[in-house]
Amino acid sequence: MTILSDKEILEHIRNGEMNIVPFEPSCLNPAGYDLRSANELTIKPKKYKLTATLERIELGLKLTAFLHVRSSLAREGVIGSFAAVDPGFRGQLTLNLHNNGQNAVIIRKGEPIVQIVFHKLGNTATKGYSGAYQNSKGIVKSKRSQL
Repeated sequence: MTILSDKEILEHIRNGEMNIVPFEPSCLNPAGYDLRSANELTIKPKKYKLTATLERIELGLKLTAFLHVRSSLAREGVIGSFAAVDPGFRGQLTLNLHNNGQNAVIIRKGEPIVQIVFHKLGNTATKGYSGAYQNSKGIVKSKRSQL
């Protein structure tokens, strides 16, 4: 797998292999894109909260992505538990953020919270993601008990 540069991310958006909506040029990084919180939230010490990304992500069958907590939040004790974003996924991403620090952490609506790093697959996937979270909107709680 190869990590996409900012130039390659823009090329993949132009050719329809991926989409980020709404796209904010200032969130584009040399090797990723900063996704923003769709909600304002306060995470108390030793607690977790779910939030959704403001952006809707759409990936073609040649791409996957991984999420990383922004370093500013990590320095305040925030850690995240994230799944890979599979080829063919479409929707907003629900993020699990845990405050391992001593003080409450306030995240403003629209604040960048995670960086998404896109990877090009060695070969095109034979099928795209078709799981329970396809076309997610807003915060989506676990659907495990519904399976």
